[in-house]
Amino acid sequence: MGGRGKLTGEQERQRILELFEQAVQTGVRKNKACEILDISTRTISRWTENSDGDKRSSTKKELVNKMSVHEEEQIISMCCGERFRNTAPNEIVAILAEEGTYIASESTMSRVLRKRGLLKHITESKPGTKSKKPEELKTTGPNQVLSWEVHSYESGDVASEIMKKLERKRCLKGVHLHSENGSPMKPATMLATLQNLGVAPSFSRPQVSNDNPYSESLFRTLKYNAGYPKSFESIEAAREWVAKFVNWYNNEHRHSRIKYVTPMQRHTGEDKEILGKRKKTYEAARLKNSGRGSKNIRNWDHIDTVYLNPADVQPAQSEAA
Repeated sequence: MGGRGKLTGEQERQRILELFEQAVQTGVRKNKACEILDISTRTISRWTENSDGDKRSSTKKELVNKMSVHEEEQIISMCCGERFRNTAPNEIVAILAEEGTYIASESTMSRVLRKRGLLKHITESKPGTKSKKPEELKTTGPNQVLSWEVHSYESGDVASEIMKKLERKRCLKGVHLHSENGSPMKPATMLATLQNLGVAPSFSRPQVSNDNPYSESLFRTLKYNAGYPKSFESIEAAREWVAKFVNWYNNEHRHSRIKYVTPMQRHTGEDKEILGKRKKTYEAARLKNSGRGSKNIRNWDHIDTVYLNPADVQPAQSEAA
């Protein structure tokens, strides 16, 4: 029996429609059938309604620089290898770019990993409330955002002592203390301390983690850290572990809000040089693969101001705020 010839675009379309109809007739859900055939439900719907064939001009052209099986395997091998197996695609592309290497975009890496069932996500948070949003705050330099200490219990007295200790180290005039709307932050002792120090209290809305993205992101990273023990034998053991975590968090962990550089790189100004290297890598990749991807490269420009609860988030700020 002779081999089957190469299918034309129209023949391929009809073949996909036949397989889709067969799957649906056997009880497979339409969404699942489309997933198996690696095609969108909108395309299937359009093809079904257009009996004269798909008239889009783009379908008459061969895809330029379509990713090969070899390239997909290269992505899988790299992402699942020893170096990057615990690293998200958005961090991988940032690290490779500053090293002068471009393999694929973040979206392409995610698509390839998802296709193989290798991309996992933490369950989504509960929807927030419609209460009033906290005041917009912003940072423009180092040491303008500080986070917690480790204690064996929460209370207004402990929170008050932390603020007094912080006052002895630096002036707190004009400072905002942003926290969740919990009981340790509301006692008269704590509120009186804040008033005496000239600190303005700011509270997150219930179940709205975006109101305090700095601390919430920190807690989430801590909880899902590979070495997090979940419980400690003593307060001393907890503080020792957290001290090591903070060192890693500041010197190794890359933060999405500051375009995947470490806090220390941001603090010293080294991030400007790093972002410049990434931009050159992407520009070179665009020239080499001009037929693949969008015309605009990823924005690696330095962000001067970072916002907490931005009043009006613009597209460029949403990536780095």
